[in-house]
Amino acid sequence: MIRILLAALAFFLVAAAPVEGDYTIRDFTFASGERLPALRLHYTTLGTPRRDAAGHVTNAVMILHGTGGSGKQFFAPQFANELFGPGQPLDTAVYYVILPDEIGHGASSKPSDGLHARFPHYAYADMVAADHLLLTKGLGVDRLRLLMGTSMGCMHTLSYAEAYPGFARALMPLACVPVPISGTNRQWRKLAIDGIKLDPAWAGGDYKVEPAAGLRTAMSLLVAFGSAPVLMQHDLPTGDAVDAAVTARMARDMPLRDANDLIYQLDSSRDYDPAPKLGTIDVPLTWVNSGDDLINPPELHLVEPAIGRVPKGRFVLIPASLATRGHGTHTSAALWKNELVALLARSNG
Repeated sequence: MIRILLAALAFFLVAAAPVEGDYTIRDFTFASGERLPALRLHYTTLGTPRRDAAGHVTNAVMILHGTGGSGKQFFAPQFANELFGPGQPLDTAVYYVILPDEIGHGASSKPSDGLHARFPHYAYADMVAADHLLLTKGLGVDRLRLLMGTSMGCMHTLSYAEAYPGFARALMPLACVPVPISGTNRQWRKLAIDGIKLDPAWAGGDYKVEPAAGLRTAMSLLVAFGSAPVLMQHDLPTGDAVDAAVTARMARDMPLRDANDLIYQLDSSRDYDPAPKLGTIDVPLTWVNSGDDLINPPELHLVEPAIGRVPKGRFVLIPASLATRGHGTHTSAALWKNELVALLARSNG
């Protein structure tokens, strides 16, 4: 977190300062039938909205984060320094960039605010609907120049495009597949959730102190499945090197997590299934996955047959190398920003 904040500070010395805000949705009803009297969506924006003669914003870009993240993750130098600066593909002097914290994440409403396991059991459909309200009612944006997202945000990009056809002029999903969460992806999520719930210290979600053993089990699974095999074999060639890296990673990440928040984040994917409506996406789309993604293994070949159903779709699989970062390749923008440039060009009309 400290590294991200320092990188963000350096970035903002040469780019537009961020603007943070909260949009409150009154009496939000979830797909489950549960309600919140006030659902808070936190967001960060970069740049300034530009409007046409009719008053419509023409330069809005929304970027959606992954499971357990927040909009501020996109201030990381490997993302921000490649995309947001002067002359870069999403130059904030040109574009109005919107970075929401999804429900259950960042500074948006979440279980750890006080409701704990009594917080409504949100799903992806709720998160997408809330994003749409943030844009249209909160920020006055009725069309996006670009919608892109990483990991969970990749899945939300597809879900958003199907729920609100034509709302975005271009789509760039990064690091996901077009099938329900199943196979090993559901397996590690289930193991992580059960690891927390089976810790007696979880106390049905009403713990006063984090259930450390259960949370460590869950975090261990996230670390393992998010790893980059080629890079790790190169950078951590001995057992001692691996052990030291794991110890440091867990010490750094554990204090940043809340057990209930993580359970909800992992389980919210239960309603994801874009396959039936993929053919309805009729705007230019470039889908990027990486060859060393353990969460979305390329050997399953799930995207290739599906992309043909997207009339203006293109799929790119980045080969595994020392430059890729496993599932996290989605944030290493240097590896795919040429595809973003091409997507913006072919949707400029």
